[in-house]
Amino acid sequence: MTDPHPYDRLTPDVIIAAVETLGRLSDGRILALNSYENRVYQVGIEQSQPLVVKFYRPGRWTNAAIQEEHDFALELAAAEIPVVPPIVHNGRTLFEYEGFRFAVFERRGGRWPELGSREEREWMGRFIGRIHAVGRTRKFHHRERLDVQRMGEEARRYLLDTGWIPPHLEPAYESVTDQLLQLVRAAFEQARGFAEIRLHGDCHRGNILWTDAGPHFVDLDDCIMGPAIQDLWMLLSGNRKEMSEQLSQLLEGYQQFIDFDPRELVLVESLRTLRMINYSAWLARRWDDPAFPAAFPWFTEPRYWEDQVAALREQIAAIEEGPLELP
Repeated sequence: MTDPHPYDRLTPDVIIAAVETLGRLSDGRILALNSYENRVYQVGIEQSQPLVVKFYRPGRWTNAAIQEEHDFALELAAAEIPVVPPIVHNGRTLFEYEGFRFAVFERRGGRWPELGSREEREWMGRFIGRIHAVGRTRKFHHRERLDVQRMGEEARRYLLDTGWIPPHLEPAYESVTDQLLQLVRAAFEQARGFAEIRLHGDCHRGNILWTDAGPHFVDLDDCIMGPAIQDLWMLLSGNRKEMSEQLSQLLEGYQQFIDFDPRELVLVESLRTLRMINYSAWLARRWDDPAFPAAFPWFTEPRYWEDQVAALREQIAAIEEGPLELP
């Protein structure tokens, strides 16, 4: 039986003892870092820099899937691409202690990027282009694919079947998502033939750290197989004209390292739609974890679902307006 609160046993003593199994002596200082899906801590080390330890959510990934994440990060680091790979200890990167699987990383700082200038967008484009150039050289076999069925149909059905949507909004939510997913499938059919490559998968500004040396990733927990545009569209904001201009600048840097398939432009608003539906289902599926009601109290309020229905209706118009046009 799955533990409804999988991190209840993850006490400070367990955290420190797990790190010390790798031959690192902790000074006892622990700082919880921002993470909901997993649990991530900065742990002080005697006479050395602190380490970051990530405890994987029990039951989420197989060991093989986690290892593919680690191997991808190590592959990128070996290509001198700025990611933070897991530390290798005795030939391994994935460890277990008291039933918790974990990995350790060097601590790397930085700030969230503004991406407010052409220079920053081109720099970010080069960074993602380098990652994708490596990502296309082989496939994941144990990670998930970006899939309309899983992220759209199954997520929608879960929300409807488990009573999360207020009864007075259920018909509207069911109707709008049914129409949207038909449009999403049509967009994927229109883009048929795009290459599925290894991606970061959750490439938004909150997952990027920027220093004077440029951008870097500290986590590949959501790496996935899918279209290249998935790692680009979340960096866009504003109206269609503004997003088109921003994407053009990202691609100026991106295409210095890898070609971009313009067929994927039709997927931008469909991918946004899938993310919106899947995000609500993610919150619902994690609600038994006490961290989620504390962090997302608005999720159970009717206003959230009213806003969702309104935003999803806007997605119908956004998809029907057609793909972004590059200047």
